[in-house]
Amino acid sequence: MSDQSNSIVDIRSDTVTRPSAGMRKAMADAEVGDDVYGDDPTVAALEERVADLMGKDAALFVASGTQSNLIALLSHCGRGDEYIGGAGYHISNYEQGGAAVLGGISPRHVTPSVDGSLAPDAIESEIQADDPHFAVSKLLCVENTFHGRVVPQAKLEAGADVAHSNGLAVHIDGARLMNAVMKSDSDAKSMTAFADTVSLCLSKGLGAPVGSVLTGPKEFIKRAIRNRKLVGGGMRQAGVLAACGLYALDNNVERLADDHEHAQLLCQRLSAVDGISIDANNVHTNMVWLNTEVEGKVPLSDHMAERGIVLSNPYGPKGVVRLVTHLDFNAHHIDRVVDGFASWVKG
Repeated sequence: MSDQSNSIVDIRSDTVTRPSAGMRKAMADAEVGDDVYGDDPTVAALEERVADLMGKDAALFVASGTQSNLIALLSHCGRGDEYIGGAGYHISNYEQGGAAVLGGISPRHVTPSVDGSLAPDAIESEIQADDPHFAVSKLLCVENTFHGRVVPQAKLEAGADVAHSNGLAVHIDGARLMNAVMKSDSDAKSMTAFADTVSLCLSKGLGAPVGSVLTGPKEFIKRAIRNRKLVGGGMRQAGVLAACGLYALDNNVERLADDHEHAQLLCQRLSAVDGISIDANNVHTNMVWLNTEVEGKVPLSDHMAERGIVLSNPYGPKGVVRLVTHLDFNAHHIDRVVDGFASWVKG
């Protein structure tokens, strides 16, 4: 950007990024076919790449993370079955209850720990007995990252052990999984080995304009293909979109560390502003959650918008604000964000 002072600083989410010139070229050069017929070579290459990345047998390219999770639920569960997940997880709060609305699948929500994990005892207590009065427990859904936090691997595996020992499958909503991978200095295959299926979003920190990839066993993916069609998710010359995913995996994974560094710098600088509090222990990856302890003369979002800074609608209790760093956010923007909060606090 040639003029950092006039550029818009959008920190609502890491979904707001624009495709880079290199990504657009990859789209233009992509070899395509009809993916509904299974003959788009670029889609096939992306699916093979992500399946290998997650250590799973097969994969399916879909339009969004919400669609990927819905297809996973429809493919794991039948009508009258249920899944167990965390209260506050994306599947629970931000997907319109699609599993129940479209699949007749009942949710059972466990309150997660601050770190995003579900206690094994809590999972066990929610698994229904084999009784005709109850829905049939079929699936445990977990999430990594959770509100930007990397969920402890040992706790994820302990919960999965409980699920598997009771005959449940395990699904990971890995919308920001690669952030967890980079922060943990690990690899996706190791971090997802405990799960039967994984959804990886390409349009968040990885910077693609659209798309997620659902991975799992071959028979599961066969069912998923049918369910993708059921929810209207069949795509034709989707290679132009899959090319973005391949480009992102080649170019935008290691750079996630930059987003994490920028979030840490925001945390440090904003923590020094009177009237703002941040729990630095919860800033793991690219999200900063802050509490504003004062009332400005104008709404915070309006104040920041006047300065070219775009904030998301409030999350959770009044006064809680989420800031998300991403590939279109750089170190030059930090001063503007901090100055914007500081001037609002001063009134």
